[in-house]
Amino acid sequence: MIRNVLEYLELSAEKFPDKTAFDDDKKTVTFSEIMQQAKSIGSELVHIGCEKRPVVVYLPKGCDCITSFMGIVYSGGFYCPIDVTMPSERVSLIFDILKPSAIITNSKYASKTDSFKGNCKVIIFEEAANTSIDINILHDIRRNAIDTDPLYVLFTSGSTGVPKGVVVSHKSMIDFTEWVTSEFSINSSDVIGNQGNFYFDLSVLDIYSGLKTGAEISIIPKKKFMFPVDLVRYMNLKKISIINWVPSAICNVANLKALEVEKPVFLKKVLFCGEVMPTKQLNIWKKYLPDVLYVNLYGPTEIVYACTYYIVDRKFNDDESLPIGKACENTKILVLNENDELVQGDEAGELCVAGTCLALGYYNNPEKTNEVFVQNPLNKVYNELIYRTGDIVRYNEFGEIMYLSRKDFQIKHMGHRIELGEIETALIDNSSIENCACVYNEKINEICAFYTGIETDKCELINHLKSKISAYMIPGIFTHIDNFPYNSNGKIDRLALKKITETMDGMR
Repeated sequence: MIRNVLEYLELSAEKFPDKTAFDDDKKTVTFSEIMQQAKSIGSELVHIGCEKRPVVVYLPKGCDCITSFMGIVYSGGFYCPIDVTMPSERVSLIFDILKPSAIITNSKYASKTDSFKGNCKVIIFEEAANTSIDINILHDIRRNAIDTDPLYVLFTSGSTGVPKGVVVSHKSMIDFTEWVTSEFSINSSDVIGNQGNFYFDLSVLDIYSGLKTGAEISIIPKKKFMFPVDLVRYMNLKKISIINWVPSAICNVANLKALEVEKPVFLKKVLFCGEVMPTKQLNIWKKYLPDVLYVNLYGPTEIVYACTYYIVDRKFNDDESLPIGKACENTKILVLNENDELVQGDEAGELCVAGTCLALGYYNNPEKTNEVFVQNPLNKVYNELIYRTGDIVRYNEFGEIMYLSRKDFQIKHMGHRIELGEIETALIDNSSIENCACVYNEKINEICAFYTGIETDKCELINHLKSKISAYMIPGIFTHIDNFPYNSNGKIDRLALKKITETMDGMR
């Protein structure tokens, strides 16, 4: 029985010692190299006293990050990735919450830590990776480890502006990894093209699938996503067979017609998660790559990567929404109405989750933890935690779960409850629109639609929507933009869009 993710690394290093485990645009590392360097880093950290404590990894995205993560786990600690481009104010907020025992960085970025490190010990990667390995102490640490020990902390945005650190255990990560690698037949012959930042939970599927199966993880340079034809050529150069990307990245390839120029000839599986995948762009991918497996995964950071999935097994029109499907293995899904009762028929309700997939809560934040990790209201006889996602869903006629919106995307306008996601699905079906997003300006009581593509007359857009949604749902303001603002996780930045609407007083 696997109790610690290091067992994945060690088994792969034994079976595939000289096989490439990870590569980035600067270096390539094998499974045996990662294991040896991680043991060295772990031996260095042991002397600081990192067991059961967080360690920050402050490095550019690349192979050294993965080695650092594993080194921290060898020391008995748990890791927290922080991007080197993150604003210092946000980093300081994270450090105030986390109070880490150490920071792993490199000689180039060490001086940048002066503004937020406090009394925290700074470890230089290049030096720590060459530390003498203390086998005995690493063995003692492992012997005392249990599968509910924390593995990592990932910080998400908080509604009050204070980041929340989601703590995930080895047990949860192992449970997910066992399922995802089996369900999608990931093996040592695969090359996974990584897109997600390491401080974003999208990346954990890539990292741990590779460590378990011996698959190679190719960390695609960020600049490649700005030029989709170059991106596809890079995928062919690396012989990438699986991608696991946010929909925005997949849509960009479709919108800029990259697949007309070059096809990813080695690609077998396309997984997407993190936001709603527009069917319009998915259909473009399916047109050029009809034999590829397409999978829609759903889950917030508080649930290890995903709790539901849908294998796209039928045709969808451009104006239809994809299901988020059914529960992942060993996961319980409850859809509860406002009375905390199971929904009936196609009644909408909040998606709630139970199972090993649940995070341990928010680091150093019991108040927020207790708000959303709560006792199952349907169970009065023993302790059973569920996580309230804040996402509104319903079941369709096939018994599949359909995502409707966030609770905070549900608005009340002209006396009606409206799901902004429903408007977006109807709007993107217009042939002139590439992508769109709707926000609500409470000050002027208007639904505001932003879109990219061909600038289109407002009356034409309204007439298009009239045949698809109720009149009270039609936006009052349509704004054409060249490009959407995106947050650090590659999702459309709706807060930035909402700030734009604050300058729209009186516009109609």
